[in-house]
Amino acid sequence: MAGRFFDEWAVGDRIDHEIRRTVTETDNLLFTTMTHNPQPLHLDAEAAKASEFGQILVNGTFTFSLMVGLSVGDTTLGTLVANLGYDKLVMPKPVFIGDTLRATSEVTEIRPSKSRPGQGIVTWKHQLWNQRDEIVCECLRSALLRSKPTG
Repeated sequence: MAGRFFDEWAVGDRIDHEIRRTVTETDNLLFTTMTHNPQPLHLDAEAAKASEFGQILVNGTFTFSLMVGLSVGDTTLGTLVANLGYDKLVMPKPVFIGDTLRATSEVTEIRPSKSRPGQGIVTWKHQLWNQRDEIVCECLRSALLRSKPTG
C-alpha cells in the first residue's frame, strides 16, 4: 500500500509525484468522446487551428482527472474512505497534445472526523505542471482517510 493513513500526514507535507505522463491524441479523443463532449477545440483540427490556440486543446476534464490520478498512489491508495470534494479548480495554462505533465501535492489542512472515530479529513493542494514548469491545473482535494490501525 502506497498511500498514507490520516495520522501519518501533517500540514505542509509535500510530494513531487514521480509518475509523469505525456498526453497523446488518443487520450484526448477517447476521453472527449467517452464524456460526450462535442467541443470542436478538442475534436476538430481545423477548428482548433483557426482558434487562438492554433492547435487541438486537450480536454480540461481529462487534465483535471490526470492530475488527481497521478496523486492517488502517494496519497490515498489503500487508505481512502471517500473523496469529499474538489474546490478552487483552476486551469491557468492550456494543455496540448504532446505535453508531458507531472503533479505535486501539499497538505493544507488536516482534522479528525467528528462523526467517524478512527478517521480524519486531509486536504491537499494538487498542482499539475507541464514540461515548461508552468502550472496547467490546480485544485484543493479533501478526502476522508482511515487512521493507522492499532495493534
